[in-house]
Amino acid sequence: MKKTNIFINLKKDKIIIKIKETATHEQVLEELKRKLSELKKLYKEEKTPIEVVGKTLKTVEMDEIQEIVQEQIDVKIDFETPKTLGLHGIKKAFDKEIEDSTTKFHKGSLRSGQKLEYEGSLVILGDVNGGAEVIAEENIVILGALRGLAHAGAKGNKKAIIAANRIDCPQIRIANIIKEKENSEEEQEEGRKRYAYVGENEEIILE
Repeated sequence: MKKTNIFINLKKDKIIIKIKETATHEQVLEELKRKLSELKKLYKEEKTPIEVVGKTLKTVEMDEIQEIVQEQIDVKIDFETPKTLGLHGIKKAFDKEIEDSTTKFHKGSLRSGQKLEYEGSLVILGDVNGGAEVIAEENIVILGALRGLAHAGAKGNKKAIIAANRIDCPQIRIANIIKEKENSEEEQEEGRKRYAYVGENEEIILE
């Protein structure tokens, strides 16, 4: 018996496709193709929109899922997973107390091309080098330098924070808010910063 990685449910105004966090992308695509007939049975004349929830997806993975479904069903598809580390797909930002969040520890540095994701908070016992990505639903703490991409509060939580021994990356992302370095002077100044959070004016503050 094959393990189920995709669950399809019909709500009042939309169809929910829930993907298990532990599923690989290959498993998701294979099962989705098998379940297209089940999905098509939910449609008659109306085209109820689909929302894909659950697993945090890469942009290319979302594109592939959308292509498979829309080859068979002409329907609008939304993703709970924010696109490009969560900036485009967030429906709304929310506040959630995260001081006691579940935390995962990663021993060692992340190299270019590596990506680490977690539903709670992440603690990296090393550096996050340029070209690496760290995505957490809650906080991100890096004991080394942050030179790659870090996105805290990836599903919209503006109370999440990013902390590192040295913040030296092209941009910081918390919830649906992004801060980019604008010039070399700012880059030198921000390289001495160690803490990022969202202030009262809905802007990311570095300290």
